[in-house]
Parts: sequence; C-alpha cells; structure tokens
Amino acid sequence: MHQKAERLKRVKPALKAQVAPELAHRVPAGQTVTERFPILHEGEVPRYDMKKWRLRVFGEVNEEKAFSYEQLMALPQVTQTNDIHCVTRWSKLDTTWTGIRFKDLFQLLGAKPEAKYVMIHADYDYETNVPLEDLMREDVLLAHSFDGEPLTDKHGWPLRLVVPHLYFWKSAKWITGIEFMNEDRTGFWERNGFHHYADPFKEQRYSSDDFELPEDEWYGKDFD
Repeated sequence: MHQKAERLKRVKPALKAQVAPELAHRVPAGQTVTERFPILHEGEVPRYDMKKWRLRVFGEVNEEKAFSYEQLMALPQVTQTNDIHCVTRWSKLDTTWTGIRFKDLFQLLGAKPEAKYVMIHADYDYETNVPLEDLMREDVLLAHSFDGEPLTDKHGWPLRLVVPHLYFWKSAKWITGIEFMNEDRTGFWERNGFHHYADPFKEQRYSSDDFELPEDEWYGKDFD
C-alpha cells in the first residue's frame, strides 16, 4: 500500500469530469458517474474461517468485546440506498446496502464518555480514522450485503463499513476492529497525504495541494 500512496502523490490531474446537469447536485466536483463498481485495494483478498472470525471492540471502552458474525446477524438489520464517491474520481449512485447501523451497535459497546474518535481496523493492516459523531449518523452501516446479495470477497466480505458522506476510503473493507479513542490520530491513507476528514463535496482529497490524481485512475481497474 505504501508504494501506491507514493505513486498517487506524483500523478497529475486530467481534464475535469463532465456530469449531467440533472445529477450535478448529487455528484461532487471532479467526479465521473459510473454504473460499474470498481474494485480497488492493495494486496491479496483475505479469506476467513467464519467460525473464528470476530469483530473486536477495544480502546476507550468499559470492557473489550468481540462479536461473531452470527451475533451481528442477530441484531436489527436495515437496508438503505446511498450515493458513494471514491477519491479516485468515480461516483456510483443509488447503491443499496444491508447491515447494522453503527449507532445501533454502539449501544452494546460500552464506549467511555471521553471517546470522541474511532479508528476502524481492517485486513490487511489497514486503518482509517472517523469522528464518532460521523459514525452515529443514520446512514452509516456495518454492511454485509450489497444489492440484495452477500458482499463479494473483493468488496469486503464478511463486513465492511459504509460511510456515504465521506470519500470511500473511509468505508473500509474487511473490518476486524473498532477502536474508540479520546484523541484523534491518522490512519493509513491519512498518513500518506490524504485528507484527515474527506468530505467529497468540499473536495477534501488530500492534505496538500501538491497531491493529485487523474480522473482515469480507476478506469483500468477490475469491476463488478
């Protein structure tokens, strides 16, 4: 992943993307709308023994916990439709996800009052930071299904975070841990030049104007 981060710092932007006028209010500047679902990640796709798989909760909590997939599936489930926006300049509209609202799971986690930030941990050795306030929004899910079917391995099976109002690198695939923190710290991409918060409609792509990437960065990638 570090090689990719260094490469993305060096590439130059292409011409600005064009968006149909009727979609302009839904699509951040510099994005291209696609029907595809591009597959972007570094390294091998993890495979799991679901009898052993756990979602660990730790950090600023009263007691560390670990949830099996069966325990998560026994919680209230919701299905919702959202637009998603990737920092590599594609947007996919009306995507449908099924999973557990983070705010519903939060009630079971015993986070301490001083915990204001969350680090999401994922395979392999990935992490991304999100303010707890953002995760408590109604549309933030721990998703296990996409478009009525279980997530494919490449899209994050068995569980991924979906944070629709932030660039999609915050919606980590293959999540394995939720760490509550009383002070914020940077995750992987945030340490490698990407924006700390990542609001697509403010084009918060990078921590510096020195970093850019072309609109066609994602065109050659695998997709569903």
